[in-house]
Amino acid sequence: MAMEDEAAEKNVMCLLTDPEDTPLGKSLYLPQHTGTQQLQQIVNQLLNNEDKVPYTFYIADKELNQSLGEYAEKNKISVEKVLKIVYQPQAIFRIRPVNRCSATIAGHSEAVLSVAFSPDGRQLASGSGDTTVRLWDLNTQTPLHTCSGHKNWVLCIAWSADGKYLVSGSKSGELQCWDPQTGKPAGNPLTGHKKWITGISWEPVHLSAPCRRFVSAGKDGDARIWDITLKKCVICLSGHTLAITCVKWGGDGFIYTGSQDCTIKVWETTQGKLIRELKGHGHWVNSLALSTEYVLRTGAYDHTGKQYSSPEEMKKVALERYNKMKGKAPERLVSGSDDFTMFLWEPFVSKQPKARMTGHQQLVNHVCFSPDGQWIASASFDRSVRIWNGTTGKFFGVLRGHVGAVYQISWAADSRLLLSASKDSTLKVWDIKTMKLKQDLPGHADEVYAVDWSPIGEKVASGGKDRVLKLWMG
Repeated sequence: MAMEDEAAEKNVMCLLTDPEDTPLGKSLYLPQHTGTQQLQQIVNQLLNNEDKVPYTFYIADKELNQSLGEYAEKNKISVEKVLKIVYQPQAIFRIRPVNRCSATIAGHSEAVLSVAFSPDGRQLASGSGDTTVRLWDLNTQTPLHTCSGHKNWVLCIAWSADGKYLVSGSKSGELQCWDPQTGKPAGNPLTGHKKWITGISWEPVHLSAPCRRFVSAGKDGDARIWDITLKKCVICLSGHTLAITCVKWGGDGFIYTGSQDCTIKVWETTQGKLIRELKGHGHWVNSLALSTEYVLRTGAYDHTGKQYSSPEEMKKVALERYNKMKGKAPERLVSGSDDFTMFLWEPFVSKQPKARMTGHQQLVNHVCFSPDGQWIASASFDRSVRIWNGTTGKFFGVLRGHVGAVYQISWAADSRLLLSASKDSTLKVWDIKTMKLKQDLPGHADEVYAVDWSPIGEKVASGGKDRVLKLWMG
């Protein structure tokens, strides 16, 4: 009998679950000396992974980095209790932190208001208060094309996920589609909005290839779906009573709009019917992000750099990537507001938010899911960035270091690093594992409005009030 007691004492009863709380088989008795290496082997075995995937393990939202016995002892946990361990897959590849400015490129004659890498990471575009869109050569780090035609500030730009088109929206409410290969307009300006454009989002390539439709949001309170083959607006989504501030075309084919009327509306895209209204914010909605956003943005492209010969092949690969990323869970949406709070939603599960996320002391300017959907980052005028659990919305930690409002954030493709751009003229790279500053990147002469981390690689682009575009590398 004594022998049995001793054996039981040396084991910890564990239940492995995925981030959605789905158990991986039954509870297991594991030796107290079991560490993360052994847990990785167990999870890979139980999931029959042919390629070994690296995992991180969490107990009660804290990362496990010691043996189970040490953890139980330190946290005074009875070994008779079942210990719930959440496993999170990590990206197999690693992105190096950027640490130096590789080029400062002049060209724009007014503030740079937006920067965006193409889905395959090979091209870069920027929009400016000087009314132009510019395309940059990443190999030579020099200007490639200047796209002229807008009559007012270029407020937003968006690449189609197949990389074939770039669309820009201006302060006078017109949109222009460009051919990124030549820098020439692909058709006449698209008019219809009565006030300036606040957001642009393309229909995902796994739903339609080649990419044809995109949605634009306007300060006039309307969102419009455009078909670039027909060169016209095919559906107008009206219903908001104030300006729309942000728009996302989700992976399941629905469009989400956030507005100054404090609501988020969900639309279907065949007739433009309003199908859901998400209420809860007490002030303007400023920013929306989707848990699947990274795979929607990159479509069929990944870090391997594979190119595709046909739209059909691209659509198929993009769909596989989307389904793999989403798993069995519904697509999640996070909203950030002037009321200092954020909400996590599962719009097709419930009209009620899954979580209300509080802690910021000023308005939330930008929200963003990590590429693997594991984290949410939020940037605020309170000079901080906060990190939250991407599944539950639970607060994880705060990143402090900026001395001015944080305007924009961007994740590295492996979800391990986060970049922030601030009014204080710096960019900062943060390590999510340690929740500490990894790299301070001064260099801009004034406020940094826009930042983007290449979705496929190691480059970062930033732009702001000083009118220059900066490229950063590891």
